[in-house]
Amino acid sequence: MTSGSGRRPAIALRATAAIVTAVALAAAARGALGLAGPAAAPAPVLVTIGDVTETTAVLWARGPTTAPLAVALTSGGRAPRTLVLRPAPERDLTARARLDALAPDTRYEYRVEAEGVAAVTGGFRTAPAADRAIPLRLLWSADLGARGYCRPIDRGYAVFDAMAARRPDRFLFLGDTIYADHRCTGEGVVPGADFVARTLADFHARHRYNREDAAVQRFLRRTGVWATWDDHDVRNNFAGPHEPLMPVGRQAFVDYWPIDTPPGDATRLHRRFRHGRLAEILVLDTRQYRSRDCRPDGADKTLLGERQRRWLLESLAASTAVWKLVASSVPLSIPKAWPCGDSWAARDLLAFSTGFARERDAILRALRDRGVANVVFLAGDVHFALLAEHEPSPGFRVHELIAGPLAARPQRPRPPDGTLGSRVLFAAGGVATFGEVDVDVDGLTVRIFDGEGSLLATERLRPD
Repeated sequence: MTSGSGRRPAIALRATAAIVTAVALAAAARGALGLAGPAAAPAPVLVTIGDVTETTAVLWARGPTTAPLAVALTSGGRAPRTLVLRPAPERDLTARARLDALAPDTRYEYRVEAEGVAAVTGGFRTAPAADRAIPLRLLWSADLGARGYCRPIDRGYAVFDAMAARRPDRFLFLGDTIYADHRCTGEGVVPGADFVARTLADFHARHRYNREDAAVQRFLRRTGVWATWDDHDVRNNFAGPHEPLMPVGRQAFVDYWPIDTPPGDATRLHRRFRHGRLAEILVLDTRQYRSRDCRPDGADKTLLGERQRRWLLESLAASTAVWKLVASSVPLSIPKAWPCGDSWAARDLLAFSTGFARERDAILRALRDRGVANVVFLAGDVHFALLAEHEPSPGFRVHELIAGPLAARPQRPRPPDGTLGSRVLFAAGGVATFGEVDVDVDGLTVRIFDGEGSLLATERLRPD
């Protein structure tokens, strides 16, 4: 893969004056689109569409009571397909339905109605068949609602309106969908989240707090989402097998996101999606199976667990898509957390190294040896944007694209760890960011936008 924009490699922050100007222009543009304005009261029915494939999708909803929710699904003027969702009290009045036998590359509209309240409408488009070269627009980001960045009363999470203005096909939510271990306090913040989650009811309440935001709802009702979790969905830097709160945090996450878990494996979060001939997206779970962060790195330390690692390698080797997009909530090359490494990258601690670099490097060697080309890693978690090309061995290249936060404290950019033959194409911090990937028959274009929707960077990647 090669980069085609000609941008000089750099790590830099945007000038404050330029950001202020861009914010003002973007706000005016969003107002013209009818997206700006005060945060509205939460809708009585919350809806999200997710895990869309060429023939299936998952419709998730939360009702105001246990009363059934009536759903009508239509496409192309055909007679509506109807179904009923039954909110479950033990799942915080949430319900879901797997929509089957859908037509590929087809726009569907839906209507969800609870007795006595206004109906909620939305829509989505199914993926194209595997032999079709149909473009894909995918947005990604992470980190929503940290301490000091919880839902503002006046605007809500306005970054979701900026993302809606890009009219994406899909949104990849790369973890920290809530900050369960942070309190939301202060003037100007929507009340209801001034606690650290400890029980299933607490975790449900924190998910509901973010999902009730009007801008979030406007976006998720019309954009198919692929969601995975990260540490703050439970507790900072947690390792699943060793975290007592992991089971309840995981249950709340599964209850609140439209994830198409396989039969008999209701807690599996790693999964893959095909978008015609051009792209395959593999969503990783970097929390549920990991070893303790402070364990010395070595052949028996794992971020993914043996089963998921084997699935990843076999899926990438078997994929016939031009681009293979791997969604990892933690970055490939940026050391994170102290004193022990919490990402793939190595972190030295006293006389030994932590992190998960041994497993990362073994995965990259296996991809090289199997001749897997055009692999792009999408990540979040570090609260800054970075586009990098890695060449861990001569002639074998992968790209890493990082975006975020959506609503958390922005950080200054940090460079890759120096072990992957990295070349930084762009980096920026100090502002909220989200990323956009456009895949077409000629290549892949990645863009970074700030939280108001102003363009910060563009890179063009050509396939090998």
